[in-house]
Amino acid sequence: MDTTNDSMVSEFVLIGLSNSWEMHHFLFWFFAVFYMGIILGSLFIVLMVITDSRLHSPMYFLLANFSLLDLGLSSTTVPKTISDLFTDCNIISLPKYMTQIFFIHIMGGGEMVQLIAMAYDWYTEICKPLHYLTIMSPKMCVSFVVAAWIVGIIHAVFQFVFVINLPFCGPNEVDNFYCDCPRVMKLACVGTYKLEFIIIANSGFISMVTVFSLIISYILYLHFVCKRSSGDLSKAFVTLSAHISVVILFFMPCIFLYVGPFPTTSLDKYLFIVDSAITPVLNPAIYTLRNKDMRVAMRRLCKRIVGPHGISK
Repeated sequence: MDTTNDSMVSEFVLIGLSNSWEMHHFLFWFFAVFYMGIILGSLFIVLMVITDSRLHSPMYFLLANFSLLDLGLSSTTVPKTISDLFTDCNIISLPKYMTQIFFIHIMGGGEMVQLIAMAYDWYTEICKPLHYLTIMSPKMCVSFVVAAWIVGIIHAVFQFVFVINLPFCGPNEVDNFYCDCPRVMKLACVGTYKLEFIIIANSGFISMVTVFSLIISYILYLHFVCKRSSGDLSKAFVTLSAHISVVILFFMPCIFLYVGPFPTTSLDKYLFIVDSAITPVLNPAIYTLRNKDMRVAMRRLCKRIVGPHGISK
């Protein structure tokens, strides 16, 4: 029994993305700059929504929560990655590994529900403008936010319970730069085929339900626009482009990782960079630079900070 206990793995080594020193240097600055952009962009949106009374609407309330989830998802993985690249120490204890898995799936599951809520809000505003404020009441908005966090926690617990009790007796090298279920389950001392299937089914189900819900909302929106005026179709596609770009960037790695067999190549590592670093830094730009109300609010905020004479006409 003592021999078995001594041989159990208590920490993992994250192999990372590359063994090249030049690539380490590039990746360090890449993640550092992008994470700073994520922090500034996400908090800037939350600050504008809180301080600007003209943004106290359901759409921007949901957008602020989505920004916090974006920041949370990045903060579960990117700081650890930056630290590993800076110190060249890729060791992580088993409890910390499991904790990162838990919070990745909380934030990821929450973002999926939040995307559905934002699509529903957007559809209601365009297709049912007279009933918009009645349907998207403050109580409904809070319910969407609470539901996002509850679904995220349930999804994370469902993933977590199947991994936390697995025995790991070596090897302890994980071919990844972040902590998640697929790679570490390959290192378990027992067969995990059934558990892999359950995890794929869980993650695949929530991903596909979200994708199909979003597709249906887009189809209904386009159908509504086409019925009103064929000339509005091009404008509808312009409006849709921002939403669709966010959805594609978010779900491409998710579908590759979980809607199918567990990954056996290194491509999944690079796809997760999209979810953890690239998408969260693009979302603030997509939702602010393409939104007239947000651009106006940014100018008002800058005027308050710099002063009435600090910004040239």
